[in-house]
Amino acid sequence: MTLRLSEEQTEAVRRHAEKEGRSVQQVVQAAVEEYLARHDADEEIRRLGAAAAHRWRSVLDRLGE
Repeated sequence: MTLRLSEEQTEAVRRHAEKEGRSVQQVVQAAVEEYLARHDADEEIRRLGAAAAHRWRSVLDRLGE
């Protein structure tokens, strides 16, 4: 896989890696893992919200009156 970053992004990742005593690859892998976890959680929240709205539809309709 090839990842193309701007010069500014590359330099920022290098600075963070150096400050944390990690490699650039480790920093980028951690960022990807965090991104995926956050989006997986967002999907689960949407799914649970839709299920709750369906389950409580009649109550929500009455509250809206």
